[in-house]
Amino acid sequence: MTTLGIIGSGNIGSAVARLAVAAGIDVVIANSRGPQTLTELIEELGPRATAGTVEQAGRAGETTLLSIPLTAYTQLPAGLLRDRLVLDTGNYYPYRDGRIAELDSDDLTTTELAQRWLPGARLVKAFNNILAHHIPQLARPDAAPDRTALPIAGDDPAAKTQAAQLIHRLGYDTVDAGSLAESWRFEPESGAYTPIYLADSNTAPQNMLQAPAAPLPADTLRATLQTSKRAKVAERTF
Repeated sequence: MTTLGIIGSGNIGSAVARLAVAAGIDVVIANSRGPQTLTELIEELGPRATAGTVEQAGRAGETTLLSIPLTAYTQLPAGLLRDRLVLDTGNYYPYRDGRIAELDSDDLTTTELAQRWLPGARLVKAFNNILAHHIPQLARPDAAPDRTALPIAGDDPAAKTQAAQLIHRLGYDTVDAGSLAESWRFEPESGAYTPIYLADSNTAPQNMLQAPAAPLPADTLRATLQTSKRAKVAERTF
């Protein structure tokens, strides 16, 4: 891979962009406000980064990181991500997204719904269960003894293999959590959501956005995924 398209320049998208350029990967990054609003970020990222439109980021290279509010998926140009590997970082937050019946009923996971909205895209759920400021803290070189693992889920085995290879290059091991139907195992309020990466598991929720991280090996993540309990999404208040 030589280029990664990133749609969404918020905390997660920007954090992954920093890892990508550090790993020698060019990035084309876009947001809903236009390339002219990304000048400061592009200057920080350096010559491997380019600001583009959503269409340009969606066609750059072979892979797109999608890191936008869930309901914004339906506003993407039709067919833009068809046949592309898409790393889906999305989570369902009713305070932001409104209530979505298919998710509140547990008929679908968040990324199963995203797959319906983006037919033909090769979706792999990733980078949704880690706080943005932990992404640079936990990235490690290949073969480092304290590598951290991230879960991935998807219905396309080849897409998951490609996603794992990219994430490995960005500084993380991966654990296959199964199909998109099983991706609830690392969605909000599950056992494998963001607190598992905290250095202090007793950190109060209001302090999590500043709290340091600690490495999480693949074996620990795998065991956590296996025992994870599905949240009652209809009762979610955030």
